[in-house]
Amino acid sequence: MQTFLQPSPMQLSLRPIQKQSQPKKIVALGDSLIYGFGDPEGGGWVERLRRAWMLPDSPGHVLYNLGVRGDRTMQVAQRLEVEFRHRGELRNRVPDLILLSVGVNDSARVGRTDGKNYTEFTRFKIEIAALLEQAQRLCPVFFVGMAPVNESKMPFLDCLYYSHADQYRYKEATRIACSERGIPYLDIFDSWIVHGQDWINQRIGEDGLHPNTLGYKTLLEQVINWEVLRTDLIK
Repeated sequence: MQTFLQPSPMQLSLRPIQKQSQPKKIVALGDSLIYGFGDPEGGGWVERLRRAWMLPDSPGHVLYNLGVRGDRTMQVAQRLEVEFRHRGELRNRVPDLILLSVGVNDSARVGRTDGKNYTEFTRFKIEIAALLEQAQRLCPVFFVGMAPVNESKMPFLDCLYYSHADQYRYKEATRIACSERGIPYLDIFDSWIVHGQDWINQRIGEDGLHPNTLGYKTLLEQVINWEVLRTDLIK
């Protein structure tokens, strides 16, 4: 069983041992997992990473949090290029990398446990493929998967039913779509499920959907120890 440890300041800085990285501009787009809802202490994993990169001994990467609560794949796609083009900082410059995380809101069933998915599954596969291809045309893309919910807390907002079965279907479709396009995918769902529901519940807030402070700390550790991302950031 994998054990998640508290990241050290050196890990947080993503500072290479032998090679000095060049600062990169990164945009993180997606839903509430990007936005950081549920972590009043640190503002979520993206905000925690942004702050770490502001330390004097960090590489100084610039990270923009462009998460919107409740967004589905279609909504992220609608704002992707506009958001990207307005985060260049300098004339004729655009971000170097996109971090994507979306899909959990698409998977929810509306009204009852056997209701229709918010985004019908076949439609979702078309939309996630289109989003990935749209993002790849802009710059390199990395995808951070969804965290498993606490099913016993459903429904969310008295109308949305999230389940592990639906989450698995949607995250697998996303993982496969990423694999087909050579996009690195960090499988949060599977890495959390193996620890059991009690472990998961300790990291999910009272609403059953959003990670709490411990959950976002765990997510941060997984992201900063994601070897393929670390390697890209020191190029």
